[in-house]
Amino acid sequence: MANKQSGHPEALGPITSGIPKNVRGKRGTKHDVLVKPGVTETAAEPKAEFSFNLKPNEIAKHLNRFVIGQTEAKKVLSVALCDHFQHVRMTLEGNVAQFYQKQNVLLLGPTGVGKTHLIRSAAELIGVPFVKADATKFSETGYVGGDVDDLVRDLLRRAGGDVKKAEHGIIYLDEVDKLATRGESGGRDVSGRGVQTNLLKLMEDGDVPVVSPNDMTGQLQNAMQAMRGGGVPQAETINTRHILFIVSGAFSGMDQLIRHRLIQTEKPTKVQRMSVDDLYTQAATADLVQYGLEPEFIGRLPVRVACHGLDSDDLFDVLRKSESSLIHQYERAFAAYGIEVEFKDEGLRRLAAKASEENTGARGLMTVCEQVFRDLKFKLPTSKVKRFAVTAKLVDDPVGELKRLLKGA
Repeated sequence: MANKQSGHPEALGPITSGIPKNVRGKRGTKHDVLVKPGVTETAAEPKAEFSFNLKPNEIAKHLNRFVIGQTEAKKVLSVALCDHFQHVRMTLEGNVAQFYQKQNVLLLGPTGVGKTHLIRSAAELIGVPFVKADATKFSETGYVGGDVDDLVRDLLRRAGGDVKKAEHGIIYLDEVDKLATRGESGGRDVSGRGVQTNLLKLMEDGDVPVVSPNDMTGQLQNAMQAMRGGGVPQAETINTRHILFIVSGAFSGMDQLIRHRLIQTEKPTKVQRMSVDDLYTQAATADLVQYGLEPEFIGRLPVRVACHGLDSDDLFDVLRKSESSLIHQYERAFAAYGIEVEFKDEGLRRLAAKASEENTGARGLMTVCEQVFRDLKFKLPTSKVKRFAVTAKLVDDPVGELKRLLKGA
């Protein structure tokens, strides 16, 4: 069962970049600098490239506001983020460690449990650029499809072209389980093993050209610049040493591999009683390799955590407690027509129960809500109804309740 507690960060805000308090904007970021008329900034005042002073429990409290449950995932992720960005900060300050293994993260869990929401919310809190992509869009270098280097270039675009800022961002790669290659194929594998191999250098310490070799416009601009300057300019690159990579996947069917392995060492009756969520918490490198991922690829992901599936109680809490709850979207949609909607707990529980039957996690909430509110959103804006309540009866019979509302108005 998920942890139902929800926390709030204590005076947490975007990370500043060494900007003096008297010239910070409202949000205190380096893009919100206010300069009084007639006053110019002097180059003598040093500004730090990166600042980080969060603690793991502060990150976890922030995540509690947007993602319900997943307590273990929040704890593991918060510690990994702090370890990584504290190392980045100390390195940029000149305190270079003799050895540091990057804390790249592997998240295992079914769809719709909040994996993407966790990573995006953490990146926004820390104040670093964030890129999310699906592993299925990439292919081995030299074949039709995306190049994994494009992930880093996308990060540069999110950083507004600031190479230094991009070099301590977060890249999130979803559906990485689709890269698994089971068995030997007769030809070259362009979507699985090859992509894993291409990711290896990026995930550790690689240099990616700012201009892609396939970007003809960029290459032409470089050529024109070389002609005007009388020489070939040195290609600018983005170093990935301080970019944190987080990958995730549902890994459907891997629970059977884990169960089979555990039966060899544990009591069979105990293992047979273990739920799918319990089994995924026991995932080991051997299970991931047997599933079809390369040992070298798994070795670049030292931090691993399993997210549990969401039951109807979890989905009720997602609706009731999350600051990004879907019900706020529907409240705004009806309010645009001057209609006030009140969500009763009984109605939310019925919505959650129906969504759990979809087996798509929190995504099932949108499916169910659209089915329930579709006719109401069509009819009520042109009616005299100015207020209604979402009850269990309305969720079970939206058409009948709509008729009653229209008749009452």
